[in-house]
Amino acid sequence: MTKVYAGTAGISRSLLCGVAAAALVIPGVAFAQDEADTGQDIYPEEEEAQAQGNTIVVTATKREATLQEIPVAVSVTGAETLERDQIRDIRDLQTVVPSLTVGQRQSSANTGFFIRGFGNGANNAGIEPSVGVFIDGVYRSRTASSISDLPNVQRIEVLRGPQSTLFGKNASAGVISVVTEEPQFDFGGSAELTYGNYDALVARAYVTGPLSENVAVSVGAGINSREGFFEDLGTGSLASNRDRWYARGQVLVDNGTNLSLRIIADYDSIDEICCGVVNAQSGPATAAIMAVGGQVTNPNDPFADVVYNNFDSTNDIVNHGLSAQLDYDFGDFTFTSITATRTTESITAQDSDFSTADLIYPNSQDLRIDTFTQEFRITGSIADRVDLLFGVFYINEDVDQSNQLLWGADARNYADVTVQSRSGGAFSIPLLEQIFSGAFGQNYINQFFVQGQGFTEAYTLDSEAYSIFGQVDIELVDGLVLTLGGNYTDDSKTFTQNAVSTDVFSSIDFDAPQLAPFRGQLLGQGFVSQAVGQVLGLGRGATAAEVQAFATAGPAQFAAFQQIQIQAGQFAAANVNNPLANPLNPLRPLQFLPPFVNVPNSVEPGTLSDDNFSYTARLAYDVTPDVNVYLSYATGFKAGSVNLSRDARPTLADRAAIIAAGLDQPNQTYGSRFTAPEESTVYEAGIKANFDMASLNLTVFQQEIEGFQSNIFTGSGFVLANAGSQSTFGVEYEGLFYPVDGLTINTAVTYLDPVFDSFLQSAQGDISGTTPSGIPEWTVIVGAQYEADLGHGLVIPRVNYLWSSEYQLVEGLPAFAVRNPDGTIADGQPAIDAGLPFTGRQNNLTASLTYESEAGFAVSIWGRNILDDRYLGTVFDSPAQPQSVSGYPNDPATYGITGRFRW
Repeated sequence: MTKVYAGTAGISRSLLCGVAAAALVIPGVAFAQDEADTGQDIYPEEEEAQAQGNTIVVTATKREATLQEIPVAVSVTGAETLERDQIRDIRDLQTVVPSLTVGQRQSSANTGFFIRGFGNGANNAGIEPSVGVFIDGVYRSRTASSISDLPNVQRIEVLRGPQSTLFGKNASAGVISVVTEEPQFDFGGSAELTYGNYDALVARAYVTGPLSENVAVSVGAGINSREGFFEDLGTGSLASNRDRWYARGQVLVDNGTNLSLRIIADYDSIDEICCGVVNAQSGPATAAIMAVGGQVTNPNDPFADVVYNNFDSTNDIVNHGLSAQLDYDFGDFTFTSITATRTTESITAQDSDFSTADLIYPNSQDLRIDTFTQEFRITGSIADRVDLLFGVFYINEDVDQSNQLLWGADARNYADVTVQSRSGGAFSIPLLEQIFSGAFGQNYINQFFVQGQGFTEAYTLDSEAYSIFGQVDIELVDGLVLTLGGNYTDDSKTFTQNAVSTDVFSSIDFDAPQLAPFRGQLLGQGFVSQAVGQVLGLGRGATAAEVQAFATAGPAQFAAFQQIQIQAGQFAAANVNNPLANPLNPLRPLQFLPPFVNVPNSVEPGTLSDDNFSYTARLAYDVTPDVNVYLSYATGFKAGSVNLSRDARPTLADRAAIIAAGLDQPNQTYGSRFTAPEESTVYEAGIKANFDMASLNLTVFQQEIEGFQSNIFTGSGFVLANAGSQSTFGVEYEGLFYPVDGLTINTAVTYLDPVFDSFLQSAQGDISGTTPSGIPEWTVIVGAQYEADLGHGLVIPRVNYLWSSEYQLVEGLPAFAVRNPDGTIADGQPAIDAGLPFTGRQNNLTASLTYESEAGFAVSIWGRNILDDRYLGTVFDSPAQPQSVSGYPNDPATYGITGRFRW
């Protein structure tokens, strides 16, 4: 077996808009490592300058505490690590954070986050991710708004498991919280310039300082450009390039006693050719592409860093937002208000046949997402024994999306070759047009697969949700803390789906009564062919010539032939209206743009309304000042999601009502428009230890998501469905060791044992009891750095290695499943089997050598994926190409030099 490896509603908006506020929680924390004994302060965090390991101060629980004190599974990556490992965006973070997987797929705007193997979202704008992303306390609802370059980051906190009682926007799988530096009242700044292979150029600058005694400002900007990794032999361009920039300004007003206001405005832009796709498996359709002059990549050499397209992809993405955070201290309590408004605009287009043949032109999307969020929060302490947190969170979001997928100039010739191949030469497009014209009394001549025919779509999604959440920590006796928390969420969505198919071939009902005589003829001929072939011992159906020769060979053969004809007539009469025996079924894969039942309609109102109460209960105990243990039980929730793609279909449960209302269309299939909510549960036990020479954290957990929202990319749309239950038993270990002065060794090991406890209606049918894709059993991170003091600076060699065991890339490939005419799965095993050859594993080495001067300048030579470990991030069914498979390759090795100056 060939293996393809991968390393891997309510509260009104107008009322809330009157409250100015937003950003994160409490400024001023330490980074993962001090600057040794040079006395320099390259990373200026004065009060916490010596923090390291589990003494790092974080705000994961929305109050300042050290990692040692927080009984939560959380990983922290500081500015130092981000810089020395050249981590530019959240996509790069997986190389240093255990249990986190990040993948980029169809476009520059499409990044999926997975924690402990749980996550979803992808490029389907109707789905909020299971992993919540917050940047300076502001929820980023879609991945397009959270993957740009990370500016002036202090740290990134990754919280594993549901965080319902701490974050108003419930995240069922976990949270990624990015904290950036607030403006400083001392003048300072930094400038950075990086050059690397593929003509990579990164330039960033930042300046901060006071305007008055109580007002400080900061301004940051940067560009990131790079040639593409893949040479497009069709267009001559370089695909998977970088071309993005950002600007960010902040104002901090602080009265020096009990009131502060932080306002942030940001804007970033992406304009790239992304993302490179290769042919991972050739099917019969590949020969048809070549027959019309097209070319595809060699599936036996997927990492030749070449791709084939007949036009460049478009990724024109703009994100911008304004936020304000107000913090007011009164007594032992702090009131925080966070207000934000954000907009994402994304125009993308892709050559989704991934060949030089003009089969599809274009597959495009125009997307706008407007988001408003408001959070009010009060935190404080009572009698040094009780810590309280109470908050309200509100989000209002509007999604407007239009799509288009049209046939290109070569589509008709390609379809003709494909039809001939799939019918054994019996049919051609012109012949089918003649037959269908006669049968239906309508002129179909020269109407099939005409350039410009296809699918145009328009979707809207208006959502509104609020959460009331809170948590109390009670110290029962010295060292023993009981935590109780709850979150009530109410979420409502209204959506419209208006799609029009002009693809004439996809509108032909192969099971229509008008085609009964034709089907009967074909069934009879097929029966005769097979029967004669069997009599002759051919091991196949007999050709027309062989049938003729058999019938005229002699009296005995003629008598046998007459009997075969009688049986053929009986077979045809019995099966002429049997959809499963329809001899035209092999042509159905070319009907992949059938008419669409739009929403709302008399059966489907286009509304969702969900509510839920989630809670947390935890006991934490300080065994010693250096060793803490905890035991927790937590639940989480994510509201239902909407499938904003051309694969959205009415549910099978609505079939009778759809037919009764006269809404059914030719070739009507059934699937899903939306999913029910996700509800997660996690049992977790952990121990944290912090000693002079080591910091160790160990977590054991059992996590389950009921109704996991599975979102499978099909090449031109998405299959969205609830899994009955997905669970994972896991063990997570993280450790830092300081064996000698200046030397730090980091280790992390994650063991995951995931399973679909129940998933009856996946894109491949019933896959209950199988292992979810993309989740390695073992993930190991090992790294080290040494800070050599040269008197006036430091020389720091650093290395980090990520390894994982082998895992499946996909649960299956839906196009290989045997389906009933209504789209339901008759046999999903072929789809599962088709995905088995495609596996992955991680093998990623990152290293750098840095000199940091106490004068403020630093220079670093670095490399990422130094081993040039190549893999496919995922694979999927090639659009309109039966039994072909496409995949997304990862980035090759990159290296470069970075200069940086701080003042």
